[in-house]
Amino acid sequence: MTYTINRKFDSASFDDVVERTRAALADQGFGVLTEIDVMATMKKKLDVNMDPYVILGACNPKMAHNAIEMEPRVGAMLPCNVIVRQVSDAVEVSAIDPVASMAAINNQELTRVAGQVRDMLAEAVKRI
Repeated sequence: MTYTINRKFDSASFDDVVERTRAALADQGFGVLTEIDVMATMKKKLDVNMDPYVILGACNPKMAHNAIEMEPRVGAMLPCNVIVRQVSDAVEVSAIDPVASMAAINNQELTRVAGQVRDMLAEAVKRI
């Protein structure tokens, strides 16, 4: 089982794909709660150079509320991370597959909600 939903962009700038990703997530009802510039963090903390890499912490409030109502500790697995990273001459977007990430929790109702969130994230990635 793969744990991410992926798409590559061969003819786009990194910054453009980040903005398009934010817009596609918003169109599917997700807000970006956190943004981590991994490239800048690694340079600052470890003096390591790396290609552009951003983690967007996306959350759909309604779906998150439903999941927390079912499993209060599921918040440890939220928000849904979406990465945008430079790979050679392309930019890749990878969103977490919530079904895969929730597999450790034995709750069929939560699995159903995770499936709905996966479909929403897949649609967002498709629309970038």
